[in-house]
Amino acid sequence: MGKPPIHPPCLQKGDTIGLAAPAGPIREDVFRQGLQLLRDNRIRVKYADDICRKDSYLAGSDQRRLEELHQLWDDDEVKAIVAVRGGYGCARLLTRLDFDLIRRKPKILVGFSDLTILLNAIHRQTGLVTFHGPMLSTLARDGSPAMTEMLNQLSVHAQEQVRIKGLEILRPGQGCGRLIGGNLACLAQLLATPFEPEWQGAILLIEDINESAYRVDRLLTQLSLSGRLDSLAGIILGEFLDSSLYRVPDLELIWQRTLDLTGEQIPVWANFPAGHGPRNIVLPIGRPVVMDSGRGVLELAGQ
Repeated sequence: MGKPPIHPPCLQKGDTIGLAAPAGPIREDVFRQGLQLLRDNRIRVKYADDICRKDSYLAGSDQRRLEELHQLWDDDEVKAIVAVRGGYGCARLLTRLDFDLIRRKPKILVGFSDLTILLNAIHRQTGLVTFHGPMLSTLARDGSPAMTEMLNQLSVHAQEQVRIKGLEILRPGQGCGRLIGGNLACLAQLLATPFEPEWQGAILLIEDINESAYRVDRLLTQLSLSGRLDSLAGIILGEFLDSSLYRVPDLELIWQRTLDLTGEQIPVWANFPAGHGPRNIVLPIGRPVVMDSGRGVLELAGQ
């Protein structure tokens, strides 16, 4: 069993949000656009002067990105940390990440894509509930509605039930367990490391971008061969998109392969708005959830 969940304090009006670049670099124009959106919503913001730094495919050296994250986490004024973008790089920080600091000062961490690495590793090592949700780059793209939805879900006004229009219930049933997951390719990076999530009795969320059906099949098969799919309580398939944010061809092959690799007792949902698309609802990694297929509702439990 994993560590007991630690729930970070909810966002309050007037709180400060820290912006971090633990993975790939963000273009300065995109950063400024997202920053203005936060300020238009009267959000106080802290960030490093060199947050838009670019070293090849990374937002600066491992040391720069690690220090930035630690400084924001140690800053008592900062109540939540939002990643500016994904890309690649989070896995390079894991062996030097200060999990004791994170455990001592629980706060909200939000991101997706490559942030899947940090979301799941931090929960596994500390018990802290983290949040799969928008980053500054996607907020800049998707505008105020995405910003408002994210802020509401991180506040005391968070919805305890998520009902999704257009949800595809591929296999009905009721599943209850801690939510884990995020980007499928990133989850595969964590296998056989001290940072991979606890799969036993979990609800697995997966999504990806720019991965053809056969490559998703390969990743799913890897999870299956390693036994990670055997003991799940349920699977939620988010969006599988191409670079233009259209659904990948042969999406139903991905859905069918998921069914083929899982037992009849495991409920499987698809078409869930989580991932790289314009609606990426905030979901708590490490918090108990209930998949109620009869009502088509995801219930957030254990707060």
